[in-house]
Amino acid sequence: MALHGEITIDRGPALQSNFGDYRLLCLSEAPTVEVHIVDSQEEPTGFGEIALPPCAGAIANAIFAATGKRVRKLPIRL
Repeated sequence: MALHGEITIDRGPALQSNFGDYRLLCLSEAPTVEVHIVDSQEEPTGFGEIALPPCAGAIANAIFAATGKRVRKLPIRL
């Protein structure tokens, strides 16, 4: 979403109809991810989905911390 998540609208419909014409992050572009599973007595639920929405904001804030320039729209273009 932060780097390639762009949907282009042309006179109404979206030009990207499915994953064939919507660019996803390649494994070689992705950062190393550390996973920590915490023991719990709670019923099992999903892993990881809750961490995805804040990623774009975290990347934008990291760019600001490194460069002093605010990112105001996605996908991020440097």
